[in-house]
Amino acid sequence: MTTVLLVLAGVLLLLVVVVFLLRRRFLLFGLGAVTMWLRPEGSPRWSVGVAWYGGDALLWYRALSLSVRPQHRLSRAEFRVLNRRPAGRDDLALPPDVVVLACSTAEGPRELAMEPSTETGLLSWLESAPPGT
Repeated sequence: MTTVLLVLAGVLLLLVVVVFLLRRRFLLFGLGAVTMWLRPEGSPRWSVGVAWYGGDALLWYRALSLSVRPQHRLSRAEFRVLNRRPAGRDDLALPPDVVVLACSTAEGPRELAMEPSTETGLLSWLESAPPGT
């Protein structure tokens, strides 16, 4: 009986790991998918995730999750970059070579951290919005 339970627990654990890896591969497969850290204003914690931008929204998925739905959907029409800064002493969870963008969104103020090449792509996407949006 205990052997059967241990085997079932092992199979379940293996299944969760496989689903987690397939989800991450699926998220990073799309054009415009990048690693990005997100922090709501007032929160001391950065969350790492996969962001996908295209069309009219930036979709942000938490990296350590099994959910296939984005945790944040930031509309391009209501997305404004307020300032840019290098990662500082208060950003210990971030790699040292990332840039931090303070943004205004429909969900409220957010900080996004990303590699400089990702920042270039994101800003190009924002600036290429159709007129009137």
